[in-house]
Amino acid sequence: MPNRLAAEASPYLLQHAQNPVEWWPWGPEAFAEAERLDRPVLLSIGYAACHWCHVMAHESFEDDATAAYMNEHYVNVKVDREERPDVDAVYMEAVQAMTGHGGWPMTSFLTAKGEPFFCGTYWPLERRHGMPSFREVLQSVSEAWRTRRDEVEAAGAEVVQRLSRPPGGPTAEVTPELLDAAYANLKASYDGVHGGFGDAPKFPPSMVLEFLLRHSARTGHGLELVEHTCRTMAAGGMYDQLAGGFARYSVDAQWVVPHFEKMLYDNALLLRVYTHLWRATGADSARRVAIETADFLLRDLRTEQGGFASALDADTDGEEGLTYVWTPAQLVDALGEEDGRWAIAQFDVTEKGTFEHGSSVLQRLAEPDDPDRYERVRARLLEVRAARPQPARDDKVVAAWNGLAIAALAEAGVLLDRPDYVAAADRCADLLRDLHWDVAGQRLLRTSIDGRAGRNAAVLEDYADLAEGLLALHSATGDPGRLDGAKHLLRIVLEHFGDGHGGFYDTADDAEQLVRRPQDPTDNATPSGLAAAAGALLTYAAMTGSATHREAAERALTTVAPLMGRHARFAGWAAAVAEALVAGPAEVVVLDRPDLLEVAYRATSPGAVVVTGGPLAEGREPGAAYVCRGFVCELPTTDPARLREQLGVRG
Repeated sequence: MPNRLAAEASPYLLQHAQNPVEWWPWGPEAFAEAERLDRPVLLSIGYAACHWCHVMAHESFEDDATAAYMNEHYVNVKVDREERPDVDAVYMEAVQAMTGHGGWPMTSFLTAKGEPFFCGTYWPLERRHGMPSFREVLQSVSEAWRTRRDEVEAAGAEVVQRLSRPPGGPTAEVTPELLDAAYANLKASYDGVHGGFGDAPKFPPSMVLEFLLRHSARTGHGLELVEHTCRTMAAGGMYDQLAGGFARYSVDAQWVVPHFEKMLYDNALLLRVYTHLWRATGADSARRVAIETADFLLRDLRTEQGGFASALDADTDGEEGLTYVWTPAQLVDALGEEDGRWAIAQFDVTEKGTFEHGSSVLQRLAEPDDPDRYERVRARLLEVRAARPQPARDDKVVAAWNGLAIAALAEAGVLLDRPDYVAAADRCADLLRDLHWDVAGQRLLRTSIDGRAGRNAAVLEDYADLAEGLLALHSATGDPGRLDGAKHLLRIVLEHFGDGHGGFYDTADDAEQLVRRPQDPTDNATPSGLAAAAGALLTYAAMTGSATHREAAERALTTVAPLMGRHARFAGWAAAVAEALVAGPAEVVVLDRPDLLEVAYRATSPGAVVVTGGPLAEGREPGAAYVCRGFVCELPTTDPARLREQLGVRG
């Protein structure tokens, strides 16, 4: 018999609708029930593509005995972190404070006031690897609730007090020297053998790569780190050699074996990085990966309504990687003996395997000696793979991640001469305008699914990333409506998200009140809301000449500047925006000259904006290009060679 989650729209919540656990969705009703029954709240947070969320669900939430105990002793609340990033942020901070690490599934025990008093992540059904069983945890927490209530409630109140920090803190001026220190910090921690940063598991450092691209354009330093990382990531199994697109991360330090879930945000961010790398270097490999990744977005993640789905699952029929891996025998069976043996060598598939049960993920460690044969073999293998069981898709459209996709597709479409990418970005923007805008409340909604708007309010990253996407689309199409849309979103950011000290909260001032108001300036899998807001504000200022927006961007960056020099890996997007601030950024107006416009789009100057209309174009004569930087304009030009010189564009 289905539980309360059956009425929800989230694919993740619906995955648990048939559990014997009597789940509640997040809301005041659940906490009122906990108060009425005098029980603690068991809060479980995850997302649809999460492998270990599935494991814990199969082991514990589908187990009748475990569910019966949960139902008797707790009020059980299930949250999709992608729908409610604010709830996730608050309790993830508590998990990290209590355990020293975080991740999903996240499991927290709360008082009826929402105060967390005991937290963790995944617990197995039975004792394993030194971990207590989930049943033991349930019993211990329940016993503490019954016998040591005062201690439990005091612990919850203390956790909230420790996590509740007043806004404001150290600030620093954004200077070229600060950004040089950020680069030096990154270079010192760089993996010179395999690319990227840190050890296993290794995540694609998308925001850091964008900073390094901009830093190299301004200073000449850092491009080799981007080239190396992008080359090694795309050669390994973390990149889908058949269908394009990147998995969430590599379980090893060499980018060989992925965690197989594919997220929209990773691929949108990496599409932008590879597009910008091609712009900077002209490398064919960067162009190929950019095109394959964009094609993956359009083919595998685009929804019927024109938005982009959140993710493809890590598992297929409960088994991780089932869709993607190959044995030598399977390649021969799919391709025949001659092509099969060639593919075995080309994709580095061995009898021992790189994954489980002697299977391998496909790699591209060397360029094919026969490109035509490679494309024929690749197409055939993709055809065979398509006949296998496929991973589930989370069709939830998240405003922030679709904003990232709009920006990436708009820029890739212009630079790679793919108008279909720009058209896809345009259609996605229409969907968000028409479906995600709450007309009655005059606010943005975070999610939709199957053409139905969700009920959850957008957070800072939704407003900021969508504004960024609309500004990129305005540059690509000249549509003034996109500029107006970004202006409206940024007005709400300035009016409802500011912390009074130059920074921003992650939730609006009239959003649901949690045990604390979340505020995190650091990047995670996506740019921090603060950094994204600063970037959109600065771009809007460059496109319109608005001093108000530029000053707001500058103030926001000063609040995260101390982090840039010391811990640049966690402030990559803010550092990238800071590069644009230091560089000007360049403002390029091109009127009625397609040849000059093509040159302008190729500018690598940090944060350069290109417009064909709007406030910057007022009063200017058509048939020329106008370049301004730092409130100073150069003479207009009608000569493409001169414009290349002005913008530092490769010949």
